[in-house]
Amino acid sequence: MPGMIVDCATYRDGHRVEGPEDFSDALEAVRAAGDGFLWIGLHDPSVEELDLVAAEFDLHPLAVEDALTAAHQRPKLEVYPDSVFAVVKTLAYERPDVPVVTGEVLMFVGDAFVITVRHGAISPLGTLRKDLEGRPEILALGPAAVLYGVCDRVVDDYVDLVTTVQGDLDELEAEVFAPGRTRGVAERIYSFKRQAVAFRRAVAPLQEPAARLVRGGLPFVPEDLQAYLRDVLDHLTRVNEQIDALDRLLTDILAANLAQVSVQQNNDMRKISAWAALAAVPTMIAGIYGMNFEHMPELRQPWGYPAAVGLMALACAVLYRSFKRAGWL
Repeated sequence: MPGMIVDCATYRDGHRVEGPEDFSDALEAVRAAGDGFLWIGLHDPSVEELDLVAAEFDLHPLAVEDALTAAHQRPKLEVYPDSVFAVVKTLAYERPDVPVVTGEVLMFVGDAFVITVRHGAISPLGTLRKDLEGRPEILALGPAAVLYGVCDRVVDDYVDLVTTVQGDLDELEAEVFAPGRTRGVAERIYSFKRQAVAFRRAVAPLQEPAARLVRGGLPFVPEDLQAYLRDVLDHLTRVNEQIDALDRLLTDILAANLAQVSVQQNNDMRKISAWAALAAVPTMIAGIYGMNFEHMPELRQPWGYPAAVGLMALACAVLYRSFKRAGWL
């Protein structure tokens, strides 16, 4: 058995049963019995390893090519003659200043098999197999039950992720409107905007494949799964709406921050202008008396100097009081 296979198991009536260790023999046994299915889990397989599996299960070469170039795939659902191929994105979020970590899970669903291919360090499948094995009524619906389980787990992770982001965004909003807390906030807002773009790229394209699954009529996807798939689509729709709301809120917060910065700059300019005016008046008076004209008002009077200084002080006091009332100082 190739080393890239994380797990290979046979299921009948929703329960895991003993079967051949070699997946070729296991698939042959399942098809010969006419019931049950084989679930193979792969993690970052090489070209040779995936080609080996593809040849055994007669997977479509275009789907195999997509599974090998997973980093460039969008969430999608494609139907081939012998299988249904689906791609979902996994996400991991730590904090706004750390880029979102993305991964992918690709699934091949056939008549008696399901193959999950995981790329990246993020694994929503760590406990999924065990959880599904605890729900035999779901696994009894066939290979598409695994497709439902993966989509349900990934979308539930989206819900938790958006909730976490909302909490961090509430903290940012409080910081933006805190007095005197405008420095460095714009950078954090843009970091959040980048996160929102990453979320949208992973979540929004999944809406159409999920709706297509709900509409039914796809091979290897039984009608009994429709109620479960509708639940996934409902959660996914809610997540998309929350992401849109987060994006709009980020835009509003950024606009509010820019308005605060503009107001602060206007206040600073008013203060600078007021102090410049206070300095200009005594400078003007001193400049006039410093031009050394012979005939200057009160130039030769003993109280001329105190009068000039007093005039400067009075002018400054009047200006200061006026600026203070106007809110410039």
